[in-house]
Amino acid sequence: MIAITDSRFFRDNQLIANQAILIDNKKIIAITDETSSDGYQVIDAEQNYLTPGFIDLQIYGAGDRLFSAEPTVESLIILEDDLLKKGTTGFLACMATNSTEVFNSCIMAAKEHRPHARNFLGLHLEGPYLNPKRLGAHIPEYVKKATLDEIKELLDFGDGVIKMITIAPELQDDEVIQYLLDNNVVVSLGHSNATFAEATAAYNKGIQTTTHLFNAMSPIHHRDPGIPTAVFNHEKAMASIIADGQHIDFAVLKFAQKLMNERLFLITDAVTACSNGPYQHQLSDNKYVMPNGTLSGSSLTMLQAVKNCVSHCDIDLNSALKMAAAYPAKLIGLEKLTGTIEIGKLANLLILDESLNLKEVIFNGQRLSN
Repeated sequence: MIAITDSRFFRDNQLIANQAILIDNKKIIAITDETSSDGYQVIDAEQNYLTPGFIDLQIYGAGDRLFSAEPTVESLIILEDDLLKKGTTGFLACMATNSTEVFNSCIMAAKEHRPHARNFLGLHLEGPYLNPKRLGAHIPEYVKKATLDEIKELLDFGDGVIKMITIAPELQDDEVIQYLLDNNVVVSLGHSNATFAEATAAYNKGIQTTTHLFNAMSPIHHRDPGIPTAVFNHEKAMASIIADGQHIDFAVLKFAQKLMNERLFLITDAVTACSNGPYQHQLSDNKYVMPNGTLSGSSLTMLQAVKNCVSHCDIDLNSALKMAAAYPAKLIGLEKLTGTIEIGKLANLLILDESLNLKEVIFNGQRLSN
């Protein structure tokens, strides 16, 4: 049992201080102003911030391991270890457009690791059902249109580990999209050349979110409003965004957050250096590029994304933290378990100092050893 004392945390949009968080059996069991903590291991937060652990719904690699290049259980364990130390207490391992053999290897590793998973939540397939006109660094030879039989086979083989998929809906049949939605897969519009009307129609059909807003999609033009305007104008459609200052300018992130608020959430889209396979990422100016110079991923962490929102985008800390935890948790249906500091939620918590440096990680009610 753990008692976290003398912290500051956000609850119902208010900054709360001078209360203790009591943790037992992986969960928060009380939030109280009582000072007695007999029987508890006490963590004195020393007036630092207590925040929910971060949830990254699109990350390719961590700990110098790119999952799709080495699709093994060992790779997932390396990702888990590295991300936990950096404050990411839940993540979807992402796979870019690739061969069927690589996809199958990633899925098999995910299924094998599932009984032992800690912060690994499942897979995000970014492709291969994309628009060839908006591929970015994705490999053209593997891009294709989905068939219903293929999607049925994919989900059957995935056996529940495929949690999210990015598609270009303007090129896919409605029956494919509906089958994914009916089988509880989060469908994200991305790498798409959809018009404003096509994107709006896709959201109206049930597509819940959008992959890395502004990147690899039809842009905003005053006579051709494109995907971003469709997202802005829709009541429910969400979007992820990469807050590294490289994929989009911070000024653009600032106005997107003002327009979307709780519908905009953070991802890292992070990769690692890799010299084998089709995605040979090379670090250049705090971002990753392919050998031909095409932007292929970030070097971002979720914590740095939060810091950038606060420091460069005039986003208040409470909102930035929600973009990194509460909003992604809601999108993938985990809002009753995690993403906020409430009684009954999993005790996946971070202690950050005044400069937002990570001081402590508590995961599933246990203090993470340094």
